[in-house]
Amino acid sequence: MHNNQSKRRRGFTLIEIMAVVVIIGLLMAIVGQAIVGNLAKARMTTTRAQLQSLETSLTTYQMDNGRFPSTEQGLRALIEKPTGAPEPYGWRPGGYLAKKEIPKDAWNGEFQYAAPGEHNPDSFDLWSLARDAKVGGLEEDADIGNWAEEQAAP
Repeated sequence: MHNNQSKRRRGFTLIEIMAVVVIIGLLMAIVGQAIVGNLAKARMTTTRAQLQSLETSLTTYQMDNGRFPSTEQGLRALIEKPTGAPEPYGWRPGGYLAKKEIPKDAWNGEFQYAAPGEHNPDSFDLWSLARDAKVGGLEEDADIGNWAEEQAAP
């Protein structure tokens, strides 16, 4: 009989294994939530940084040419000299972006540009449509623009 009891105690019962699996599943759910939340914040922060970099390039363009690119010329004017009116008289050879390409937001979407802007009528509006790629939205789907001071903190 002593032999039988020691054999039974060497392994785990099905209930013990199920309990461990449930506990691991709960821990993974908690950790997963934290990671997803931080990933969303990181994407918003990255997009804000890209937006600020583009703002700097647009301001440099304006200082060289006396105006911002038109809405029609768009952000492309930062990497290719516009040929249509208004023609930039002081466009820098090589453009205004080091990588010679217009960056995308953290969701791989295009930045939106309008000059003059609806929110910034004396300059331009620059924004990302964020995760949902639609105008408006809440939280991670909320547009990130150069006019929204309440969106400055992640």
